[in-house]
Amino acid sequence: MRCARGHRHWGVYGAAGLLALHRDPDGVAWVLMQHRSWWSHHGDTWGLLGGARGPGETAEQAAGREAWEEASLPTSAYTVTGRYVDDHGGWSYVTVLATAEERVRITTLNAESTEVAWVRQDELRRLPLHPGFAASWPSVVALLDA
Repeated sequence: MRCARGHRHWGVYGAAGLLALHRDPDGVAWVLMQHRSWWSHHGDTWGLLGGARGPGETAEQAAGREAWEEASLPTSAYTVTGRYVDDHGGWSYVTVLATAEERVRITTLNAESTEVAWVRQDELRRLPLHPGFAASWPSVVALLDA
């Protein structure tokens, strides 16, 4: 799919990712991150569990489905709290914001991930981030901290 900006994107109906956030009792924030397989789009970078939306699928449904497919993360492990839309004109990526009561241990991965881990929010910028996630992170973190 090509957007109005001339970029090529995966997903005719757009895409969505799950940003699960856990805060420890002492206030430390953790974000569930996916280390993408080398062969995937922008491989060997870190981003959110997520992917292309299906026809008629909401961003929340797509993010939940993808989190389950990629890491067996059940929807019962988090509560959706909001969204951030990165609109490219004719195509958008929706970051589905969610809170997790605990840092659920991820034990099952599909071939799209080399690792899924809880990363301290203040250490995210030290990782090689997926370019789309890196570009939207300042706007997304402002919503998390609001």
